[in-house]
Amino acid sequence: MEATEHSPVPLLELRNVSKSFQAVRALRGVSIALRAGEVHALAGENGAGKSTVVRIIGGEHQPDGGEVLLDGEPVRFSAPREAQQRGVAVIHQEPIQFPDLSVAENVFMGRQPLRPGRRIDRREMNRRAAEVFDRLGVPIEPTRQTRGLSIADQQIIEIAKALSADARIIVMDEPTAALSAVEAERLFRVARGLAERGAALLFISHRLDEMYALCDRVTVLRDGALVATERMTEIDHDTLVRRMVGRSVEQLFPERENEAGDEVLVVDGLNRAGVFGDISFTVRAGEIVGLAGLVGSGRSEVARAVFGVDERDSGTVSVNGRPLPAADPRTAIENGIALVPEDRREQGLVLELPIERNASLARLPQVSPGGITRRARERALARKWGERLSLKYGRLSDPATTLSGGNQQKVVLGKWLATEPSVLIVDEPTRGIDIGAKVEVHALLSDLAAQGIAILLISSELPEVLGMADRVLVMHEGRITAELSTEEATEETVMYAATGNGRGGQNGSAA
Repeated sequence: MEATEHSPVPLLELRNVSKSFQAVRALRGVSIALRAGEVHALAGENGAGKSTVVRIIGGEHQPDGGEVLLDGEPVRFSAPREAQQRGVAVIHQEPIQFPDLSVAENVFMGRQPLRPGRRIDRREMNRRAAEVFDRLGVPIEPTRQTRGLSIADQQIIEIAKALSADARIIVMDEPTAALSAVEAERLFRVARGLAERGAALLFISHRLDEMYALCDRVTVLRDGALVATERMTEIDHDTLVRRMVGRSVEQLFPERENEAGDEVLVVDGLNRAGVFGDISFTVRAGEIVGLAGLVGSGRSEVARAVFGVDERDSGTVSVNGRPLPAADPRTAIENGIALVPEDRREQGLVLELPIERNASLARLPQVSPGGITRRARERALARKWGERLSLKYGRLSDPATTLSGGNQQKVVLGKWLATEPSVLIVDEPTRGIDIGAKVEVHALLSDLAAQGIAILLISSELPEVLGMADRVLVMHEGRITAELSTEEATEETVMYAATGNGRGGQNGSAA
């Protein structure tokens, strides 16, 4: 797509904007212009200021300095609703919904069509919602409850909100983080269509290939400051990475030569009716086993059942030869299993609690002997893992909500690594994390494997699975359809098995 040059006045512009939170300078003189008919990428590491830009555009924050212009005129959004009324829609990285309401109610929240007497016209609301989902090509039933939907479907609902509001300025903050390749391409078609109809899109993603596939221009931030704004056609991949991180990133996936040891995790014949069946595999000490498959294939459900968060109907899970009871995460933790969940906000963090409290939640007996929290122990534990994971924060006593998405993920990683597990299950460990932090997380996982930890890695990013795993298990519709060695595992062989076109490996049984 080629950006339009004939529109001299941007639909929305940030001009020399600054913003501070106590002692932290989140933005320092940032300027960015969003033009009609253009998809504009915003790139930078976690903590670079991207989230603050999004919140200023969406009316959650007001700048301390500089100005925001809408159609060339200065504007100051006092609240998100005011920004929405002026044609701004923000599709957040983490879906924000009311789980006990229907899909249609979430799409039209605050804008429900009314009948005489100001009663909600549910039939009309459901009809309009169905039209939006038809445009997206997604078979989501408007009347079904939102609770229980996958993150991918929740993200589609956020997109439907923006489409239903006829927004002119649309911010997409990591919209594809939980989507399959097919779903992401469908989203790109929708985004291109919106731009062609005159909308201005701001697209944020840590997947650089998506920026090159979709965007016209890119603005790079680093440490809250503007680095450059350039056309995507005029900046190569390596230069973009250097702009983002201030250095070259030579190797995304570390070299690994350590030998796998004895079996640590053994899963045999795991079943849960309607979710997954006949799941058997092992993970050895020092081994990283990748679990691949399309969204909805049952990967996360298997991980939750192994850890004991979800029930299982039959089958066994053992760690170091010791069988674990079903649906008992406490015993799993005591026996050395740790689970970094897919949804950090709902399952990994208590967002209102301080960073230091979140970092120590999995080790409460150690930091709270006798039920009394020792603040010094808690803070020392949080500081240790914060330093090891290069966590960017203001104060450890700040709530976890003050962190960017990637730094929230680092807190979840640190919390579970603090338990010193022998089995680490990581579900989408780098979702929403920038390329510099991905290198750090990959190096960390490699180091943990070298120390003898057995790692089960679940990821929607095939390059991550192929680059990190010693073996790859592939799931389709709740079954393991292939087990592939590093030599056998390619994007083609994995996708072939993930779409149910072949069974390969040992027909679902790992050696």
